[in-house]
Amino acid sequence: MIDLKSLREDPDVARASQRARGESPALVDKVLDADAKRRSLLTEFEQLRAEQKEVSRSVGKATPEERPTILTRAKELSDHVKAAEADADRARDDLDRLLAGFPNIVLDGVPPGGEDDYVVLRTEGTPRDFAAEGFTPRDHLEIGELLAAIDTERGAKVSGARFYYLTGIGARLELALLNAAIDKAVGAGFTPMITPTLVKPEIMAGTGFLGAHADEIYRLEADDLYLVGTSEVALAGYHSGEILDLSAGPKRYAGWSACYRREAGSYGKDTRGIIRVHQFHKVEMFSYVPVEEAEAEHARLLAWEEEMLAAAGLPYRVIDTAAGDLGTSAARKFDCEAWLPTQGRYLELTSTSNCTTFQARRLGVRERTPSGQTRPVATLNGTLATTRWIVAILENHQLPDGSVRVPEGLRGYLGGLEVLEPAGGSVTA
Repeated sequence: MIDLKSLREDPDVARASQRARGESPALVDKVLDADAKRRSLLTEFEQLRAEQKEVSRSVGKATPEERPTILTRAKELSDHVKAAEADADRARDDLDRLLAGFPNIVLDGVPPGGEDDYVVLRTEGTPRDFAAEGFTPRDHLEIGELLAAIDTERGAKVSGARFYYLTGIGARLELALLNAAIDKAVGAGFTPMITPTLVKPEIMAGTGFLGAHADEIYRLEADDLYLVGTSEVALAGYHSGEILDLSAGPKRYAGWSACYRREAGSYGKDTRGIIRVHQFHKVEMFSYVPVEEAEAEHARLLAWEEEMLAAAGLPYRVIDTAAGDLGTSAARKFDCEAWLPTQGRYLELTSTSNCTTFQARRLGVRERTPSGQTRPVATLNGTLATTRWIVAILENHQLPDGSVRVPEGLRGYLGGLEVLEPAGGSVTA
């Protein structure tokens, strides 16, 4: 939820944010009009209620001759108060509906535009020249099948399209990635968490996921619960309705969970392998910080993500995501994209978002300042590892015989294993 006080004081900032996102700035004026109407009706209600109380108090002091008139006036005021309260409640509901659809205000410097208008901040590492090495790289699914690590055929048989099994070394590789991510998080001061993957509607809505991208979410209608697409949702709800003490520094959590996405609208995209799937695992960082520290924390989250990418030995680039591709809650988002040699493109592996006070306002998460006042905190999130990383690792570290060199940063999590061998022995390139 945006800050209404800031919106009233400087609506042009919000209008500029809407334009940068490719959304209508007229929403700003609709919210301001609804807010003005609500406040006017609330004032009217409070004035009538004050008058009603005054008249009620006067009944006991009235003479027998005055009392019938005063009682009649009290009855009239009671009816007016009920009507005024109902009008104020409807105005509040109208404002809430508008605010529910109002995305976060983007930060200064965020590139305007849509999905293709990102800005590349830097590129790290050099993609391998497979032609110079004398062989054509295999894609991750072919390698995964050679290693007996990925089984999409039986995944589809059991659950349908975009499901899969990770088997043998594939399962071990995912566990190695996620355990390395947890160790990275713990070393950085995060508390590891195994989080719920089913959440209540108010928690899902509070994080901003029931807006424009609600069709991406699985809902269990019989239980009125949602399956999360990221542990960010459960971690954001962890302190809902609480007042935090951040005097000793940020509260940082690292959530390990299964994640579920419907992939609505992705028909025909990345249908081969495990790039775009309905279920995967992820370790997600989540921070609660004072708003003044949010941008510095965002830089720290990005740095920890890049350290994980370095441990996996992957060439990658960092992009500053354009405003129209941020999602409802984010005010700024950086993505790290690894090079995918068989497709000649970069593939998103991590993202980290600064959600400022947007989620905290919706979820009622506040901090107590040194002066004793309370105010919303800022929330931030960032990915440390997901199942998708296997795609980039298999393709970038493959060898001509179908084996895969294990990145040094993961060998300790695979019992010192240096090379993943094809299940049936080496194969010719």
